Amino acid sequence: MSITKVTNDNIASLEASKLTGSFPSIDGSNLTNMTSFTKSSSDPATDTNPSGGTGTLWLNTTSGEMFCCTDATTNENVWYNVGGGEGDVGIFHGWGSIAGFCSGGPDTSNTIGKISYVTDGNATDHGDLSVARNRGAGQSSTTHGYTSGGFPSGGQDVIDKFLFTSNVTASDVGNLTNGRRNGCGQSSTTHGYTSGGNPGASNWIDKFSFSVDGNAVDVGDLLSAMEHGQPQNSSTHGYVSGGSPGGVVTNRIQKFTFASNANSTDVADLTVARGIGGGHSSISHGFVSGGNGSGGSTIDKFTFESDTNSVDHGDLFVAVDYCNGSSSKTHGYNYGDDGANQDQIQKFATSSNTTGTDVGNLTQNHNLPTGNQQY
Repeated sequence: MSITKVTNDNIASLEASKLTGSFPSIDGSNLTNMTSFTKSSSDPATDTNPSGGTGTLWLNTTSGEMFCCTDATTNENVWYNVGGGEGDVGIFHGWGSIAGFCSGGPDTSNTIGKISYVTDGNATDHGDLSVARNRGAGQSSTTHGYTSGGFPSGGQDVIDKFLFTSNVTASDVGNLTNGRRNGCGQSSTTHGYTSGGNPGASNWIDKFSFSVDGNAVDVGDLLSAMEHGQPQNSSTHGYVSGGSPGGVVTNRIQKFTFASNANSTDVADLTVARGIGGGHSSISHGFVSGGNGSGGSTIDKFTFESDTNSVDHGDLFVAVDYCNGSSSKTHGYNYGDDGANQDQIQKFATSSNTTGTDVGNLTQNHNLPTGNQQY
């Protein structure tokens, strides 16, 4: 008798009733064409590195919110909220780990300087703005620096964008809702903000996209018309500290949320009234260094966790005003001046109350430049 071997090709169909006996056990690794999916009682974080990479879904079983990983760079992951909730999870744009940038200032300069966060030393030339100016507001995405507004001509409305990784001329990618100078720049994961400024001192809060080049839109108002404030940002809010409403410097700290379009609120006070100083951010605190009024060399520090007044955090190496700044993960950097220290780069530790140090020089003298940082 000949026996025919039964193969898959010999089976046209099989009734379920004919399936009897023991079957081998299988687990999820045997399944294919399944989207990577994680359930957790908390939100993902930037250092939550999904094995499934980009496209991984994350369900918060506590809040019911759903996130999708859109950038799976190790320890720098970006998670977008794809449910009905608010709050994307991405890189904190209040600091950088590679370099800071100083652009414009004086008003006849279009120079962009690059300051290493890895090694102390002088700045290097990193290209030019599309329009020579100072008194602009700075924003930072993951890949680009932005300079919005500025002086001269009363107030510029240009939004310039330059690449962090190569030395090229910035490109004009949009316009603010109004021409202005002396505004503050803040950055969320997805958008840049320009708040306040003059002529006439304004209370506008403008917002523009990092992912799509285009004009800014008005999304809210500061408490009053404001110029020469110092900017900070947490992962959820933009801050404007000090400044000059009506030509008189103030010690007020105000904040506005990134999650929705809304006006700012008064949340605390600086130790002294000041404007035209440097604004800096760590993951947990905002800092102000130098400035006019009673600022001088004083460094202020306030927490993002609660709305409480700032405390004294030490002093700069030398008093400056008409300056600006940027932030690394460990230090605040202050540069520019209206006096004898226009090319000086100072830095101070954000983790301890110590005096700042002189770590190098800018490529040229600057007053009221724009600050950015590369993550």
